[in-house]
Amino acid sequence: MRRKPASPTVVLLVRHGLTPTTGKDMPDAGPGLSLSQDGRRQVEETAQHILDVRPHLPALSALYTSPLARTRETAAIIAKTLDLTAVEKPALRDCEIGEWAGAPLKDLARKPEWPTVINYPSGFRFPGGETISGMQSRAVGTVRELVSAHAGSTIVVVSHSDPIKAVLADALGIHLDLFQRIVVAPASLSSVSYSQARPIVWLLNWTPAWQPRPLDRK
Repeated sequence: MRRKPASPTVVLLVRHGLTPTTGKDMPDAGPGLSLSQDGRRQVEETAQHILDVRPHLPALSALYTSPLARTRETAAIIAKTLDLTAVEKPALRDCEIGEWAGAPLKDLARKPEWPTVINYPSGFRFPGGETISGMQSRAVGTVRELVSAHAGSTIVVVSHSDPIKAVLADALGIHLDLFQRIVVAPASLSSVSYSQARPIVWLLNWTPAWQPRPLDRK
């Protein structure tokens, strides 16, 4: 008798809400900034949206977050709304940007290395920091481990713009050098369903109806 295929695992990818420097500066090294008032408002709306669609998803079983302040605070708001406990996963942290930490994005955009960041990220290492390909490897590997640990259910993963874009690029089957074409706005929600056959991206960059600014990088 033919075996029934295993139920897919749904991963809800949430980017942290706005901080006072989102879209202005590369994040500082360390825990970083907390959410701004606007950022908390964004996340509250995103959390409510997840609660509203929860009946249409496989059972919601877990919530994981990057250990940085802006993601932990985002996860805490979601945890309260969904009655879950947030678990920190270090591998969900943002890309380690070394010497560029805290620098204004407008200054970094004038650096000769910046076109490589945008057009050839698979070949770039941040000075004193991490390769973008290394970031993708740990982010994708961690998400797939969580998928295996929560087979057939829904999990929420709170992370940062670049790790989420890297996971989405992997799920879409596109090269890392194209991942900058994906937009992941503050407090946005994306959804990937993982089955034995392949991942399917069901939702990309859903954002709260209220958004104070358009496209923000970090």
